Amino acid sequence: MEMSLHRVLDRVQPFPVVNNTAAADPPSFFADDLRKLPLPTNSAWQNYVLKSGSQPEYIHPYLVQSNNGALTICYPARAVQPAFIFQVFVANLIISCAPKGSHVVSNFDDLSVTLDLPGPLTVPLVRGSPYITCIVKGGDLQLSTIHAVLNVSSHDHDTKHKITFNNGQTWLVYSSNPLYINKDLSVSGSYQGILRISILSEKDGEVADAKEQILDQFSTAYPIGGSVALHTPFMATYQWKKKGWGQLLMLSHSVHRQILASPAPDMVITQLTYHSMDGELLGIVGDSWILEETPFTVDWYSINGFQNQEAINHVIAALEQDVADLQPIKTSSTYFYGKQIARAARFALIAEEAHYQEVIPRVRDFLEESITPWLDGSFEGNALLYDNKWGGLISRNGAQDSGADFGLGVYNDHHFHFGYFCYAIAVLAKLNRNWALKFKPQIYAIVNDFMTLNPNKQMLYPRLRNFDLWKLHSWASGITEFADGRNQESTSEAVNAYYSAALLGLAYGDTHLIATGSTLAALEMRSAKALWHVPSHSTVYESDFVEENRVVGVLWANKRDSGLWFAPASWRECRLGIQLLPILPLTELLFSDLEFVKQLVEWTVPALNREGVGEGWKGFVYALESMYDKETALNNVTALNGFDDGNSLTNLLWWIYTRPSDNSEQCRCFSYYH
Repeated sequence: MEMSLHRVLDRVQPFPVVNNTAAADPPSFFADDLRKLPLPTNSAWQNYVLKSGSQPEYIHPYLVQSNNGALTICYPARAVQPAFIFQVFVANLIISCAPKGSHVVSNFDDLSVTLDLPGPLTVPLVRGSPYITCIVKGGDLQLSTIHAVLNVSSHDHDTKHKITFNNGQTWLVYSSNPLYINKDLSVSGSYQGILRISILSEKDGEVADAKEQILDQFSTAYPIGGSVALHTPFMATYQWKKKGWGQLLMLSHSVHRQILASPAPDMVITQLTYHSMDGELLGIVGDSWILEETPFTVDWYSINGFQNQEAINHVIAALEQDVADLQPIKTSSTYFYGKQIARAARFALIAEEAHYQEVIPRVRDFLEESITPWLDGSFEGNALLYDNKWGGLISRNGAQDSGADFGLGVYNDHHFHFGYFCYAIAVLAKLNRNWALKFKPQIYAIVNDFMTLNPNKQMLYPRLRNFDLWKLHSWASGITEFADGRNQESTSEAVNAYYSAALLGLAYGDTHLIATGSTLAALEMRSAKALWHVPSHSTVYESDFVEENRVVGVLWANKRDSGLWFAPASWRECRLGIQLLPILPLTELLFSDLEFVKQLVEWTVPALNREGVGEGWKGFVYALESMYDKETALNNVTALNGFDDGNSLTNLLWWIYTRPSDNSEQCRCFSYYH
């Protein structure tokens, strides 16, 4: 999948360079050899390089803080309310080798970040490791806690230590050389070598003999990093860098296990379990994994097609009116502008699917007139520019104001904004080959901003800016420090970004882009179903939260929130809509579970009686309703007085009339995503 064409185009920068005053300069937390473009802006460990670098990050299964030269480890308890879930950071165990100082990020890759603390103390934080590994190279090793220490017992010639606190937790500390820990956690003598630290149990009286034996067995092999290869469509290969001896033990989350092809099932250790914000973590033995997604074919049109000529006639009538009503776009916002050009692009594809060519020239001209000024620099209200601080495409308005364009200048929501642009551009490239060739460098600069695979430092953009190759979904929140880590609100807009990238590949005959976009879209959909969708039988979250919610509002690394950035939790129509828009052929795969769809609609409908509910949000509710009650939904949609700025009557009618006549057939076709 990583082909030379994409690498060459990634080095082409057709947009002017801008001084991005909205974003801070890349901090000194990055080691000198890393302080070259491009730098990550949406990584799971982003807090370590923002402001003071002292906010904890969730490195499954631990919350880990680096502050004043000390590393603090927490195996967090959960606070659960109907409106939210979050993990509570407590200083369970603190490790340091020097009085004070700051950390440096000395290395990072797809699955890890390495912190160098004073001492020196090197900490490769590899996601999904049941142990925190510390490489002590010097200094005065110190261990401490906020808890009262009830017991410290040492075994195996002082290379294994069991520590019990008054909060009920018991921790294991393994050392590659003898380590002398006193009853108050003070360390006698000097120490250099490897430390591996793991939670054993979190409650008094918890029987953990089997777990302890497992942790003993695999304590000698430790990961220092890891990479994820996307060489084959719908496949991700994990390869950890390992040191020490013996087999490597890592932890998997539920989405991993849904698509785990290798190691074999007998290498999954069900006796080794940890709770997490993302469901139960289970041990897997092996330093290489293969994840295989269920393939789907990227196409421009609906999966099922129109059911009859009457349906086509109804859609054409709406299409003629919507195309006639196209007017020059007035907003200069990259987000809202992107939505409106993508909305117009839908008209062309729906017209093609309905075999109604008459309106396509008008749509093509509208798209060309609307998109070209962004590519040739003639758009008056805003512009696309290259930020050489962090390495990314931003807007002129975003470069001057961190709040403009929803924070595009501080790398918020890049895949959302540019995903809409990519959709419209892909359709126009399909319709106008000469235009597509003329602006190919600009177009590839846009898609490369969030789709670059090759991490070579000569590249202009970081590797997969938004997509988290361990969590298997995207983050949207950029280089803003948050106490609960990165977050993402709309999974459907993330799916749109990767689907649109694949369509762009289809338009250019770029098999690399088709394969990468399709694979990421499939993974994003699977994670959306596992983590954002909350069916009534969900076991990922506690019952108090499940009873109150059918979708997560904003998903944070360390929190689940029912509210949205733009609406309270009670505005359920917005919560449904933001996980659905834009409505596309791939929407059918994202919402293939009809039982859940019905639960979600029934949960949302009472909110439509609230005064002031927007007609546009109602349209999204009725779109899902049509998946199990087409007639009622059709009546509801045709009675609407308005539509979301990225949606239309034409698009809603297309969606309703391309639903399968037999709902059970729809469920059967896409049950592999459940």
